Amino acid sequence: MRADVLVIGAGITGMMAALHLADAGAEVRLVDAGENAGTWANAGSLHVQMQSRFMRLYPDQVPAVEASLPLYKAAAEEWVRLDALYGPFELVRKGGLMLAEGADQLRFLEGKARREAAQGLSVEILDRAALDRFAPWLGPQIVGAELCRDEGKLNPLIANARLMAELARRGVQIMRDRVVRLEHRGDGVMATGRNAAYRADQVIVASAWGAGEVVQDLGVAIPTKAEPLHMNITEAAAVSIGHLIQHAERSITLKQLGQGQIVIGGGWPARDRGRDMPPEVLAASLLGNVALAARLVPQIGGLRVIRTWAGMNTTADGASTIGRLPEASRVVMALPGDAGYTLGPLVARLAAGVALGTVPDGEVAGFAPARFAA
Repeated sequence: MRADVLVIGAGITGMMAALHLADAGAEVRLVDAGENAGTWANAGSLHVQMQSRFMRLYPDQVPAVEASLPLYKAAAEEWVRLDALYGPFELVRKGGLMLAEGADQLRFLEGKARREAAQGLSVEILDRAALDRFAPWLGPQIVGAELCRDEGKLNPLIANARLMAELARRGVQIMRDRVVRLEHRGDGVMATGRNAAYRADQVIVASAWGAGEVVQDLGVAIPTKAEPLHMNITEAAAVSIGHLIQHAERSITLKQLGQGQIVIGGGWPARDRGRDMPPEVLAASLLGNVALAARLVPQIGGLRVIRTWAGMNTTADGASTIGRLPEASRVVMALPGDAGYTLGPLVARLAAGVALGTVPDGEVAGFAPARFAA
């Protein structure tokens, strides 16, 4: 099958890259393996500030994330633009609160906020009296929080469905196949899948944790890795939570959807069962995740969990990877850094621009895949 551009991966990044390419008049084919995706299991957080969980687990990658903070802020703005074009997605951007339960945690947030402000984020440290004016539902042990005004939340089920509908209106269909090999040629790229072969002038690789394997024969060693994570959603709650909630030390994200349900996640582990099976939910993660949520917001304690599931996050080196491969210039990488759903649409627009020639390579030089040259 022939295309001007073949997009590998139909998560948020691949969908948006295909949308941009189709709008520019390219003949686009979108292929996806349908294996343990992140986008289709995502909880809908729009992360901008550095996540304490990531800083704790991947300290070596923190400098790359910190340097990328302006990209995160721009990515949240990109979601606002998409919501106006294709929404509504139940997008709310009142900011994110990272909570502290003691003086040490508050000092950590103060230092983090100074670093984030230096990168252009709108952040502020709030004491408990300030929090009580708009978040009186917090547990009594919360002593303060960092407010990042750039953060927000949306309903990913609605957003994904609306963006899929936009692709269908443009005649872009998703082919179910796993690309196992790319061959770079002078006149194009040959992609070999398990079900078919695909020829294209260019390829955009947006397959998240599977991307490293796809391009491993093209002169780069991108260390993408699948990280299975757990999520829950409760029945509708009477409490009204307008902010994205995180914690200075513990793994948690907490947000409320438009119909009142509360989505609880934030990095509790699930068990990887391989490509052919979704990650396994762990009872310890379910219980620990909701118990922590109820400690932070006591009114959650009486709610029923109506669904629990797991999906794949992707880790690499903390930074996004955008641009042409140094030894295979017809292959363009489109891999968001940490918080892939937040970054996905902006990374997609930049990668599509590289493929179309409307975004100079220099504009994405800080995220170039050349840093992984083997």
